[in-house]
Amino acid sequence: MSRKPKSFEDAITAADFSSEDYCGTSYAAKLLGLSVATVQSLVEKGEIEAWKTLGGHRRIALHSINTYLAKNSPQLAKADTDPKSRLRVLLVEDDEVTRELYRCQFEAWDLPVDCTWMPSALEALMDIASMRPDLLVTDLSMPGVDGIEMLKALKRNLQLADMQIVVITGLSAESIQARGGLPPHAHLLQKPVNFDWLQGYVTALVGANVKWRGETQRPPKRAVRTSAPRALLQPLTGEQGSHSGAA
Repeated sequence: MSRKPKSFEDAITAADFSSEDYCGTSYAAKLLGLSVATVQSLVEKGEIEAWKTLGGHRRIALHSINTYLAKNSPQLAKADTDPKSRLRVLLVEDDEVTRELYRCQFEAWDLPVDCTWMPSALEALMDIASMRPDLLVTDLSMPGVDGIEMLKALKRNLQLADMQIVVITGLSAESIQARGGLPPHAHLLQKPVNFDWLQGYVTALVGANVKWRGETQRPPKRAVRTSAPRALLQPLTGEQGSHSGAA
């Protein structure tokens, strides 16, 4: 029987809630071989389990994707819903044309990336804790709450301590430093975007994510995530992706 989408409160307060059990609409569409609009329709009809973030972004239950496939397309293989098989990315950019350019590039790379696109830092602050992305790609100059203010706020959230950060901006390093700098491990790229560097970085992070999650499936040495992916990505910084000199 069809069910209404869960509310935000019902989803995140469930005893078994984990952000890794959900994905964005675009990634769900890729797994199902359907359009984003069709997936949205299936969610509204209650045929696929989902909930909406405070900012209105649908989060699709990965287990319900295979339930749907088994019922409606039994001839198709099960979708790979293993957390280590995808990289969760949040991209924050207020310019619609630039955001669409990012989207086209990410789709052309055909990497196992579950990307959510947001037009403002405020929207990102509303949703990032419940989404727990592996990588944040953000602009700095945005109306209202800007990227620097957002990063300062995120710095205080220990649950996001191992989230990778790439800042892509037209501001100079000196201007950024004058406003307090960036987090210590953030990578700073100047606009226009060097998509070759970004593709290499994301590709390496996908591999690091697989390695780290594979290791955590063994008897755990620690209860929390280590910074192993960060160490694996050090060789990629080079001239294009410089580390910030955070305040």
